[in-house]
Amino acid sequence: MDVLSIKGRAPYEIIESILQRGIQSFTPPQEESIKRGLLSGENIVVAAPTASGKTLIAEIACANSILGKGKKAVYIAPMRALVYEKYNEFKQAYPYVKTAMSIGDLDAADHSLQNYDMLFVSTEKFDSLLRHGLAWLDRIGCLIFDEVHMLGASGRGPALEVLMTKLKETCSAQIVALSATIGNSDEIARWLRAALVQSDWRPVKLKKGVVNDGKLFYLDDHSLLDVEEEQLGGKSPIQEIRVTQDTLERSKQILVFYATKRNAEAGAVKLSEPVGELLTKDEKVKLEKLSDEVLNVLDRPTEQCIKLSKLIKKGVAFHHAGLMNAQRTKVEDAFKGNLIKAICSTTTLGLGINLPAHTVLVRDLSRFDGGGSEMIGINEVLQLFGRAGRPKYDNEGRAMIIAPYKERVEELYRNYILAKPESIESNLGIIPVLRTHVLSFIAEGFLNSSEALVNFLMKSFYGFQYGNEKHIRDLVDEIVNDLKSWAFIEEVGRKEYNATRVGKRVSELYIDPLSARWILNVMDEEELDNIGILYMITNTLEMRPYMRATDEAEEMYASYRYIHKDRQIYKEFERMDYGYYDPVRAFSTAMMLKDWTDEQKEQDIVKKYRSTPGEIYSKLSNADWMIYSAIELAKLTHRGAHDMINMRVRLRYGIKEELLDLVRLEQIGRVRARLLFMNGIKTINEIRNNRITVERLLGKEVSKKVFDQLN
Repeated sequence: MDVLSIKGRAPYEIIESILQRGIQSFTPPQEESIKRGLLSGENIVVAAPTASGKTLIAEIACANSILGKGKKAVYIAPMRALVYEKYNEFKQAYPYVKTAMSIGDLDAADHSLQNYDMLFVSTEKFDSLLRHGLAWLDRIGCLIFDEVHMLGASGRGPALEVLMTKLKETCSAQIVALSATIGNSDEIARWLRAALVQSDWRPVKLKKGVVNDGKLFYLDDHSLLDVEEEQLGGKSPIQEIRVTQDTLERSKQILVFYATKRNAEAGAVKLSEPVGELLTKDEKVKLEKLSDEVLNVLDRPTEQCIKLSKLIKKGVAFHHAGLMNAQRTKVEDAFKGNLIKAICSTTTLGLGINLPAHTVLVRDLSRFDGGGSEMIGINEVLQLFGRAGRPKYDNEGRAMIIAPYKERVEELYRNYILAKPESIESNLGIIPVLRTHVLSFIAEGFLNSSEALVNFLMKSFYGFQYGNEKHIRDLVDEIVNDLKSWAFIEEVGRKEYNATRVGKRVSELYIDPLSARWILNVMDEEELDNIGILYMITNTLEMRPYMRATDEAEEMYASYRYIHKDRQIYKEFERMDYGYYDPVRAFSTAMMLKDWTDEQKEQDIVKKYRSTPGEIYSKLSNADWMIYSAIELAKLTHRGAHDMINMRVRLRYGIKEELLDLVRLEQIGRVRARLLFMNGIKTINEIRNNRITVERLLGKEVSKKVFDQLN
């Protein structure tokens, strides 16, 4: 279908924007979406491979709502990086449309968003906006749900499901849901009362195969009798090195996926020599500069920073959640620019952001999960395979898995190459998942009775899939009884409820009611010292997964529990059955935060807790959220919050209490504050009276900014 064929049915600005990007015709999924009512406001579920054009389908629906109907459009995705990427793409395509992105503070109504026509938000952020009251809900004409197959994820899935259920039942906007290929996309379409557009089309042909002993086994049809065998280039007996050598000989790039961060880093080390040998002089110069940038993201580089920096010089990088955001961005941009030739990554890189390569190799097909090892699911492997083949650069892409020995080639072929995508299932029907949502429904005034709660949950994907009203009714009754006993809701009629002031605030803070109850009870039972404050915020569901338990933490926890042996709240929580729970690891996480506020170096903390800079800073971010929530609850219930407010500042800067006054000034963080303190300047007033010394210590440029604030 030619792009100009929609002239008269869509605003010309859409056609003009598409043509300016060199797109003359629609892909098959795009054409089918238009035929199924994309431009007339019909709900649509698009299940198609990566790079098949799903983003343009969403863009057309949004622009049509804004330019053609005068309505707002909202793009919702579970990953922040994906929201950011799509926001930038839309702004470039439609610079004249008032566009905003909101992925941050979950305790903010963000009233300014009503002034924008196109909004890009994370799932949790939009849910939070609804909890704070969204006055412009009826002005939304189009809702995009990206990565909707995440409904089946145990972590993000339930929040996405509740949000989708709420919006489909209360908002008249067109819904466009985008999904990778899954086994039951038709079921999701029926749940959303939407047309299904399902396609296997992709712009770059994908060859999928199994690697063993330097050979690639693949086929183009679905008969193992027609398996073709291809000798790979290179000479290494190590399979991922051999595939990388073969890829580089073709002047292409490769993504190699591993089950763990440690494996990904080790894999990058393995690949560094064969990749480094093939770099040009110009590439080496550019990589040297990039290496320095990555090394100096932190004030003091950690061992991980040093390792990544050295590998980048050889054209290789590892990529996982343990990296700092700035490092991840630099690695991704360098790969897109063909400067980094190989990335060794955990499977998280296969989700969301657009980072394709000619060749994708999934090295690890199993991962450790709690009690033991389990095989990676077919859908996850298909997601990773989807990164193979770069439109505009490749005529075909290659996606491979490794067979450890020849006899497993056929088995793995049947299990992963020929197997049909798995169906996704709802994870909503369990108490810890539902509890926070039930409170939010009551707090918003959205649902105020047991009957209304049951009826709503029957309309969720969980209710649609299983239709087990008795189970849902039992869940609702148990959760409501808990919330009543915790004084977060109160009964105002027969099985009708209102949220208390505290319950409403807990919902707005976007924390689990069980975490809020723990915080309130701990504040009730004792005068908190610094470690008590830190343990209060780390022993919550929001701080999971906890840091590993060190020997020091185990000893300290035993002592701490002995001192507080009569505290009922500790006894109760250690008895509670709400998933895997290890108070020692929660306490170890508190000890890590204490080390940070005692001004220990990042690299020492990383080493002590066998962690990564990215994980440490992620924990610090979550800790800031939780201590802010504790402060808000303390204010509301007339408890003292002074020590918690000081601790929040100390956590933000990583400082001892003696530096609190100095960091009130911009430009002064933990390093500069300690430098001033060690040279006898301990307060803002002493800065004012020692200009020459401050200039000597901080330099004239920084000092000018400091004194401008004082003036």
